[in-house]
Amino acid sequence: MLSPPSSIPIVFVHSMLAGLAAAKQPTQEWLAAAGIAPALLDHPSARVTADQYARLLQALMERSGDEALGFLSRPLRPGTLALLARSTLGAGTLGVALRRLVRAFGLVQDDLCMDLLHEGSLSAVALRPANPTAAYPVFLHELMLRVFWRLLAWLAGGRLPVHRFDFAFPRPPHASSYAQLFPGNVVFDQPCCAFWFDSRRLQTPVRRDEAALRSFLAEAQTQIIIPRRGEGSLPARVRAHLLREQPHWPSLASCAAALNMAVSTLQRRLTEEHTSFRAVKDSLRRDMAIARLNSSQVPLAVLAGELGFSDSAAFQRAFKGWTGAPPGSYRHPEQG
Repeated sequence: MLSPPSSIPIVFVHSMLAGLAAAKQPTQEWLAAAGIAPALLDHPSARVTADQYARLLQALMERSGDEALGFLSRPLRPGTLALLARSTLGAGTLGVALRRLVRAFGLVQDDLCMDLLHEGSLSAVALRPANPTAAYPVFLHELMLRVFWRLLAWLAGGRLPVHRFDFAFPRPPHASSYAQLFPGNVVFDQPCCAFWFDSRRLQTPVRRDEAALRSFLAEAQTQIIIPRRGEGSLPARVRAHLLREQPHWPSLASCAAALNMAVSTLQRRLTEEHTSFRAVKDSLRRDMAIARLNSSQVPLAVLAGELGFSDSAAFQRAFKGWTGAPPGSYRHPEQG
């Protein structure tokens, strides 16, 4: 299991499985490989662990023999991502690595063009269809943007803060879920898909070697799916404090004291980031609950106590409010 616990909205599972659905192939085999209960697909608010999502992506890529999951005109054979990443080794700076990546990407497929754009103090990696009339599913745009952003972030030493993510399609129904996977300003209905960052980062030295690449590729799916939570963001610091204090659940006041700020300041700054202490705490409790339910047979009463609820009934009400499904729906299929 990924640590700390993270979860992914079920809508991203639907998007990933869209190619199978279009080809009228059954999804049960793939869901079983990832340990995802099929019943969760019927609950729009359901979530899966990041671990399950990564296993589903890996299973689909390996068994289909296509790292683009059938969304391009010809398969991206297994190892294509590794080949693209390897093309950047030895580059002196991120800018040089990016230019190599642009050339290599054009050699392995014909559907998408990658460009380096500049606008004022910002630069962007942009993706657009080679055929302007071609239409590709939302999931392909989401996947490719994450792949190249996370690869460049790794080359840059682990972090590449993004100023803005552009998407070349209308705002989708699940846009509210983008904040977790695309931490930055998100704009839809743009001419092309792109991620914008400070142009000065193009001069960042690249110090990755073959050993580092092997380590990156070993966990590529999780690196791509769940970007590291910004250590400097206040919600991330609150969440980290709550995790450190386990098995106890600190109050708002004690959390504020630990972060060296007044309660009113903590509340105001969390509001400025469109969240609250309760929301951060509940998202952590939700992710911990999903991970525990999926990986163990812990009694609900025990789990309720671990998560700070007074009793099992209170936990079950909260859990259904978070996910739209009862806790039992999240038991691993093999557990019954």
